[in-house]
Amino acid sequence: MAVADTSANGLSLQTDLRRKRQIKMALIWGGFLLFAAWCVNGTIIEDTDWSRIGGRNGLFASVGRYITIDWGLLPELIVPTIETFMMASVGTVLGCFFSLPVAWLGAANVTPSKTILYPVGRFMMVLSRSVHEIVWALIFVSAVGLGALPGILAIAMRSVGFISKITAEAIENIDAKPVEAIRATGGNEFQVMYYGILPQIYPVVLATVIFEWDINIRRSAVMGLVGAGGLGLLFFRQMNSFNYGGVTMVILAILLLIVLGEVISHYLRKAVI
Repeated sequence: MAVADTSANGLSLQTDLRRKRQIKMALIWGGFLLFAAWCVNGTIIEDTDWSRIGGRNGLFASVGRYITIDWGLLPELIVPTIETFMMASVGTVLGCFFSLPVAWLGAANVTPSKTILYPVGRFMMVLSRSVHEIVWALIFVSAVGLGALPGILAIAMRSVGFISKITAEAIENIDAKPVEAIRATGGNEFQVMYYGILPQIYPVVLATVIFEWDINIRRSAVMGLVGAGGLGLLFFRQMNSFNYGGVTMVILAILLLIVLGEVISHYLRKAVI
């Protein structure tokens, strides 16, 4: 009887725990759904100018404007498309160049000073990632004027945070034995970096740079919205002139460029990694 009572009490305890767990999960999901409903109500339902949309017919009419394609804009897309592609490529290379010293300062196991330079390196990583590329573009447009150069500089500055952070973490996770062996034989810091660290982080850094270049193609496509050249500038002009077919044509060009970037990055990863 005692054994049966013990088993019954154990089952009852498990049932109570299961019921409490279910109630807890129900409360959590209920709170989440209420929060989501509050967000939708505040940001969409109350904050949208529904009269401007004009109901279902007005919405379909607005969307229908972009169904047409202005094929006459095709010759004007060639130069901006090439400019956008080159902007992403040059900006990525420049960002990679800037990322190397930042990663060296921000890696705890190789930084020259953990008390001063290490926080500086980490702060530069955070600063680069915190500021949006459009904001960087606005800063450089005001500094150097309109054109592709501010877009390249903006992409480079935005790339520093991601590339340097991944590189610094890869440096911190290296095998310390080759580094210690090179230093034990009298190798200088350059030899330590070139022969002991670089071979270990090369695949990670290369994959990161290719991935960042893929992202930068998307970023460069909208740089022209603030005057930094490329397809974004042509998109902005078509919107200002209410040429909806031209807007669709530019969007298709951006889509084609992004697909091209995806294909190139895929084969680059397979070829070099």
